[in-house]
Amino acid sequence: MNLWHLYWEEDIPMFLFDGMRGGEMSRLHGVGMNCGCEYTSFPLFRSIRKPYTRHDHSVGAALLTWRFTRDPAQAFAALFHDIATPCFAHVVDFMCGDYMRQESTEAKTRGIIADSECLQILLKHYGYATDDVADYHRYPIADNDSPRLSADRLEYTCGNLVNFGRRTEAEIKDMLDDLTVGKNEDNEDEIMFRSKEKAQNFAQGALEMGRIYVSDEDRFAMQALAVLLKEAIEAQIITMKDLWTEEDRIIQKLCADPEQRSRWEYFRGFREIVRGREDGIRIPAKKRFIDPLVLGEGRVSALDAGFREALGMFLDESQDVRLTGISGGFSLEEEEKRMEEAHRRWVDEMTAKTHANNSGQGGNP
Repeated sequence: MNLWHLYWEEDIPMFLFDGMRGGEMSRLHGVGMNCGCEYTSFPLFRSIRKPYTRHDHSVGAALLTWRFTRDPAQAFAALFHDIATPCFAHVVDFMCGDYMRQESTEAKTRGIIADSECLQILLKHYGYATDDVADYHRYPIADNDSPRLSADRLEYTCGNLVNFGRRTEAEIKDMLDDLTVGKNEDNEDEIMFRSKEKAQNFAQGALEMGRIYVSDEDRFAMQALAVLLKEAIEAQIITMKDLWTEEDRIIQKLCADPEQRSRWEYFRGFREIVRGREDGIRIPAKKRFIDPLVLGEGRVSALDAGFREALGMFLDESQDVRLTGISGGFSLEEEEKRMEEAHRRWVDEMTAKTHANNSGQGGNP
């Protein structure tokens, strides 16, 4: 699932097209944006419409950066900003105890770019050095301090709003078309809205997604998967190095071992959260939100009392509660049968549509 066609309506620039293909970037096709939560049976995540990968996000962030800067170095930095993201993404931060900042894996970014023969050839061809593209934090359009709006936050907010069914592509386009670049309170460039109404809609949408990112289901699923992966590493079923491959490969290794397969199926079966049980666990997590600027007026939190109140309630909500997950006895065999049946239905529907479209049309004798 990607919204590239909304971010940049022309052909993808050749330098980005070259950068997004092959090499270390291709691995991100196999790393999801929802940190493994989409593998559970929680209704919140079973409603996700299509796979949304780190590759989708990275290219989207690069296209948005290019849209607002026309600077290849900044766009490259946005493209490569998640190149060090491991399988299941921030679950590995949980595994390393980095619940609140969720930045424990970012230090690998420069090394991966510097050590990649493919990327070094690419950068040399376009006249850039590793340091020009290895840290997107230096470019405020690509990334800036929360809760400001950057291409990175803009992309994953738009992508998740569509994928969770909270906004339509038409609504996203309407908001994107209202964006411009101006100077913020610190006289730095920042992506901002021209109209208050569009900014309010986006800020509310980002807050909706922020609630999902720290929902009981999300926090529990990430912690449960972190424990599962740590135990699999300790049992020598997988290695730390495996975490920098693709999620399917990790899952295959887990399922090749009877005990780990059982644990994976149990994880897949989580469908309900019970709060307050003594056997539950307390799980803190980083709260994400965006407070965008309206050109010439200020931030939404200063302009909209309703948003300011909702944001305050979100930030004040305690995570000091014990969470217990209820698993429904997930079976990989049953899931495979379900997927096969869904595929057959899809083939039947497409065949029927093809026949309907062709009916009544003349053909060569």
